Amino acid sequence: MSDLDRRTVLRWGAVAMAGGLALVTAACTSDPNSVESQARSGDRKGYVAGDGSIEQLTPAQRGEPVELLGTTLEGEQWSLKDKDGAVVVVNVWGSWCPPCIEETPALQKAWEKVQADRKDVVFIGMDKLEGPETGLAFQKAKGVTYPSLAYDGGVPLLALQGKASATPTTLVLDGEGRIAARVSGPVTTSTLLGLVDDVLAEQG
Repeated sequence: MSDLDRRTVLRWGAVAMAGGLALVTAACTSDPNSVESQARSGDRKGYVAGDGSIEQLTPAQRGEPVELLGTTLEGEQWSLKDKDGAVVVVNVWGSWCPPCIEETPALQKAWEKVQADRKDVVFIGMDKLEGPETGLAFQKAKGVTYPSLAYDGGVPLLALQGKASATPTTLVLDGEGRIAARVSGPVTTSTLLGLVDDVLAEQG
């Protein structure tokens, strides 16, 4: 084999080894549930699903209050400023999203429980990526009795400070309107009530 042929073989061998290393590294570090992986997957499901992870923030860790307002699916104005002092549960959902459909009964059950216990708690949904008629029809079919804000081009979602990248996402806001807890993915009744009670306990 000539020196030229030998150099060519060695060069292509190095390229192949580098490519193999890149593939191994990608396989070891890729998380199929990550936002990046889901965005690149090309499965066209139309949303990033959460894994149900729970995040709680102490009062010192919380950011600025959320400035949330919008129009409900029924066409009425709604503003967080009118709920001063209440613990507010915000649920981002869409009728096209299977995990949202799955968690709907759990949310309604939690809402009925806080009402029955006369707790100072407000629920507001945020319908995503569909018209108000579609969202309202879904809520009526599922017996949901708390209101939801219309999508309105995504404007209301901007108020959530980037904390609702997954669909569904549930946030619990403290009495000052700050994000105290987040569930990325479907939430259960017991989990949500526990998070709400934790925030209520802080407020005495």
